[in-house]
Amino acid sequence: MNLFPEITPHKTHILQVDDIHKIYIEQSGQPDGIPVIFLHGGPGAGISPKYRQFFDPKIYNIILFDQRGSGKSTPYGSTVRNTTQNLIDDIKKIMDFLSVPKAIIYGGSWGSTLGLLFAQAHPNLVISLVLRGIFLCRKSDIKWFYQHGAHQIYPDYWNTFIEGIPIDERYDLLSAFHKRIHDKDKKISHKYSKLWAEWEGRSSSLKISSYVVNQFSDVSISLAKMETHYFINDCFIKENQIIDNIEKISNIKCNIVHGRYDIVCPYKQAYDLHQAYSSSKIHIIDDAGHSLLEPGIQEKILQIFSKPDEIT
Repeated sequence: MNLFPEITPHKTHILQVDDIHKIYIEQSGQPDGIPVIFLHGGPGAGISPKYRQFFDPKIYNIILFDQRGSGKSTPYGSTVRNTTQNLIDDIKKIMDFLSVPKAIIYGGSWGSTLGLLFAQAHPNLVISLVLRGIFLCRKSDIKWFYQHGAHQIYPDYWNTFIEGIPIDERYDLLSAFHKRIHDKDKKISHKYSKLWAEWEGRSSSLKISSYVVNQFSDVSISLAKMETHYFINDCFIKENQIIDNIEKISNIKCNIVHGRYDIVCPYKQAYDLHQAYSSSKIHIIDDAGHSLLEPGIQEKILQIFSKPDEIT
């Protein structure tokens, strides 16, 4: 299946969610259609026009927004009052602002984390979940990609990633990068933000994609600042919080899409979620990595949303 043709939003909004943060929101497709809220990854990646093309504009009210510190939301790159609970509250405020009583929640990577946590906090607001590239944000999940695990798959990309970190700091790479990415010297911050983002971009596709790497590089400042801020704080949740609270969403339909060869968020995370979430359906894409733009993942997401009766 092919993506839907490019479309432009019929409405955009700037929503003041507190005395600091303003959230950029856009609506596309059918204003009276089935509401679907798109939760982007990172945190810090922001939205892209291509994301609108995954949903039939004749069927869906397509709602995209940039999370705090990301994209067109302001202040850009700010970690002040930027926690998981703040983001959960923002989704609720967006739904209230748009008069959306319930919505399908789509989330990929960090967006899957946020989607699950939002559903657990507000199950009455969720029609169903469609989740891609599951990230459970456990300590082991973070360490796999930023300390020990993924480096054995991509040792060449890894060496480029860590070459600027002194040997005596490499026992805790997350802290080493956090210190540099949040340095007041913009030259230092930008250098290490780019290294951080491009490591993830290079690792996100089964076959390296310059388009995907450039996507990550283009948002390196917000991505690196938000990810290091969230990950050093364990995403502001308790260890294994999502699995431990799965009963709160046991009656919500959920489709899980995950690449068999996902190096950023290994398939074990999707497997663990599916094992706990008995009402979920899992779709393993055998020839894909992490990126939404992997052909098999893209096709499966399109297939799921092509059958609205099955997800509403």
